[in-house]
Amino acid sequence: MPRTTDGDGTPVPRRLLAAATRLFAERGYDRTSVQEIVEAAGVTKGALYHYFGSKDDLLHEVYARVLRVQQERLDSFADADAPVEERLRGAAADVVVTTIDNLDDASIFFRSMHHLSPEKNKQVRAERRRYHERFRALIEEGQEAGVFSKKTPADLVVDYHFGSVHHLSTWYRPDGPLSQQEVADHLADLLLRALRP
Repeated sequence: MPRTTDGDGTPVPRRLLAAATRLFAERGYDRTSVQEIVEAAGVTKGALYHYFGSKDDLLHEVYARVLRVQQERLDSFADADAPVEERLRGAAADVVVTTIDNLDDASIFFRSMHHLSPEKNKQVRAERRRYHERFRALIEEGQEAGVFSKKTPADLVVDYHFGSVHHLSTWYRPDGPLSQQEVADHLADLLLRALRP
């Protein structure tokens, strides 16, 4: 994205995304107008359409920016020179932490994904599939090496873990009894226990 800024030095695309994320989280995607987004961001509709072709593009970017970070971090764990169990545990905990760090984004996305255009929906599904396939490959690597049990198919293990991750926005609270790292560690440990031979 171009780094065009407004008076306070914040890039306009970042202002638009921050405003859209806040409004989508508070009101819902379908009850938020483009006019409300640009007013909250302090920019014109022309600025919005310069960076994002539509409100649909904003919704896509809310989720895509988190997924890009998670994919980059997963690739880093997967490519590390460490035992597969350590790499999988790190990746399993990391996706929990990065999801909690972006709870509004995750909540908005799972509540509003059906509003995406068919083309954007297909794109997001492909991006998520790529992430899940890389995660599954770590499990399969461990299964082939005899480190993890083959009793449960790798696909089911992936669905089990990401089912928990995708529901974080419905129950996790920063002021709750567990820190994000504690939640991440517990869920990663549950995953590894499920894979124990």
